[in-house]
Amino acid sequence: MKFENYTISEAIKQNLAQLGFRRPTDIQFKSIPSIMKGEDVLAIAQTGTGKTAAFAIPLIDRIHREKSSKRVFGIKCIVLVPTRELAMQIGEVFAGLAKHTRVKTFPLIGGVEQDEQIRKLQDGIDILIATPGRMFDLIHQGHIRLDRIETLVLDEADHMLDLGFIEDIKFVKRMLHKKHQTLFFSATINPEIKKLAFSQVKGTAIRIQISPEDPVSANVTHAVMFVEMDDKRFFLERFLKENQESKVIVFVRTRIRAERVARAMERVGLHSLTIHGEKDQAERTSVMRKFKEGECNLLIATDVSARGIDIPDVNYVINYDLPEKAENYVHRVGRTGRGDNKGIALSFCSSDEKMRLQEIQQFLNKEIEVVKVGKKDYGLTLGASSAKTGVEALIEEHEAWLKTKRKTKKSRK
Repeated sequence: MKFENYTISEAIKQNLAQLGFRRPTDIQFKSIPSIMKGEDVLAIAQTGTGKTAAFAIPLIDRIHREKSSKRVFGIKCIVLVPTRELAMQIGEVFAGLAKHTRVKTFPLIGGVEQDEQIRKLQDGIDILIATPGRMFDLIHQGHIRLDRIETLVLDEADHMLDLGFIEDIKFVKRMLHKKHQTLFFSATINPEIKKLAFSQVKGTAIRIQISPEDPVSANVTHAVMFVEMDDKRFFLERFLKENQESKVIVFVRTRIRAERVARAMERVGLHSLTIHGEKDQAERTSVMRKFKEGECNLLIATDVSARGIDIPDVNYVINYDLPEKAENYVHRVGRTGRGDNKGIALSFCSSDEKMRLQEIQQFLNKEIEVVKVGKKDYGLTLGASSAKTGVEALIEEHEAWLKTKRKTKKSRK
């Protein structure tokens, strides 16, 4: 079924066509009808499968139709997300899908002056995409009213609940219409968090789970390489110099590590951008813009960027450090291979991190492919080697897929 056959407004259909949406993904196909009916939904699907559009399309359509038939005032929907970057990303998706409709959307984040945000709210907003901290500040100041909200969405719901926002969520729900709709969307969820989520939806809530047996998208080829901690910078340098035209995200454990790795790469002539929680919002926004627009193809990040950020055409993800939480592995590697694209994720694992690797594999319920590096090749990480490493084989496979994709596009034209 194509989007043009859905019973949604023509303006949204046009927006979908302009954005390159032709057919719904599995999560969109299964979620949209239930959301349009006003049912509660708890949905789990892999990263990069279009979860944001799965709830954005029906919510925008519903509010557009309501505003077309009667005068509607006040915020009708709140989308709560755990990070500022995700709020801005989702705000862009909503804005793109709401063009030429009567629906006004607005991303509300902390770390910036609130006066302009208050003015925007006073102008009238239909859908608010917000991080909890700033939203609750403005609720308590009286600038946000919740009495007309019909739908509450929690995106990256497992992280929201894991961060301890359950009491805040209960507070919000007590102030909503008795017959409001609740939507939970996430890529990963554990039994404890799932129980919390179920406690906040109706007993008749629709439960949707896409590819539960493997939380990593089939578009992502992921592998691990055993590299000692002090040697990781040499392997990263070699990888980046062999793939200088590619867009790469490198994940590290802490902000200090991020800056340290960036300096190490700078010393060997590789320019990078860094993003982490210690940067102010203006810096973080600037970094994301530069990386998205290709001003710099190397981003070194902590887990502040591991969830939900949709950056086009990321070719490779490198886990320079393995994540402390196993589920964050899924979110990290999901920054590549998004939509119809394919990508490669490679993890460097030191002797001290082998326990973390075991936890990740237990979470995935499968072993991660190992890229074996011979002693000779290990010793020549700063130089060229005539023998191809396992990493090079993965890259060649990826490049062959890219060539096939380009030929397919040319033949279509």
